[in-house]
Amino acid sequence: MHDAARGMNVHLSSTDTQQRLRPDPRRGRSIRAAIRAVFNLFAIAAAMAVLIAAASAQQLRTDTTPFRGSTDLVTVGVTVAAKQHQFVTDLTASDFAVYEDGKLQQIFAFASGATVGPPLHVGVLLDVSGSQLADLEFTQNAVIKFLKALPDAADVAFIDFATEVRGGHYTPSDFPRLFKRVRDLRASGETALFDAIGMYLDGAAGQDGRKVMVLYTDGADTASSLSLRTLMRMLKASDVTVYTIGALDNQPQSTQTMLRALLGDIAASTGGAAFFPSSAKQLTKIYDQVLGEVRAQYTIGYVSTNEVADGGWRKVDVRITRADARRLDVRARKGYYAPSAH
Repeated sequence: MHDAARGMNVHLSSTDTQQRLRPDPRRGRSIRAAIRAVFNLFAIAAAMAVLIAAASAQQLRTDTTPFRGSTDLVTVGVTVAAKQHQFVTDLTASDFAVYEDGKLQQIFAFASGATVGPPLHVGVLLDVSGSQLADLEFTQNAVIKFLKALPDAADVAFIDFATEVRGGHYTPSDFPRLFKRVRDLRASGETALFDAIGMYLDGAAGQDGRKVMVLYTDGADTASSLSLRTLMRMLKASDVTVYTIGALDNQPQSTQTMLRALLGDIAASTGGAAFFPSSAKQLTKIYDQVLGEVRAQYTIGYVSTNEVADGGWRKVDVRITRADARRLDVRARKGYYAPSAH
């Protein structure tokens, strides 16, 4: 995971570069109050290209405010679907309007899943608690197949969790070692679900580009030091799109209802989606659906017109400007925390 991750005790194992990590619940107070997302070199090139195109083709609104650099970009992942969850993948920057606290913003950078865009960083979180004993083989095979479908990912942060949470960082050339790690997993212990998510968010905060997290669990949190309230604030402050998969068929009905709501809230707070297969045997199909979501996602970057560094919450509203906008479903994160001068 990222060397600058906050609130973690890190110990490298003697046989691998994976990290054995225990989150510190105080990290929720140390997470940056705002996500000043960066596109890396792509952002500058894409932004300039889009602005040039705007002048000639009127794809974007013109603005006399000078471009202040990629570090000022607020990035938003956006998914657009029509009826029956059919993804709309042919939109351009001029088809979107972004509002921050009700004020229209100018789009400076734009990319779709079908084009070359900012680097893709993927987090895969896998529940290996004791309740996974019967289904672990299915979950292992499904995760490996999903990872094999991500050759364009810049890297993968893989985290498995039970009573303890363990994380490792892998580039595509490391995937054979990652696959072996997944196959060697054994199920035991409780479920530190919140700590696992928090650990990933800590590491992702230092990454530049597009960030997607995919979580699989089959039970409720029973072992985390991180509170749900702190976790939800961390999710709102991040620029990660989260997809949750809950295989809850072995849980009591009352627990299933609670977990469906929880996993749904975690995903919705980031503009992601929640999936609930009826059994672990359906995981491959669900991971394919998640992959489709990732491929269909747009990335929009804008420079906020609000330059006040007050650390406050800023509401973001992404809309479609096409005539058929009412028939389209738009999912994006709901806002971010502004930078703080303190």
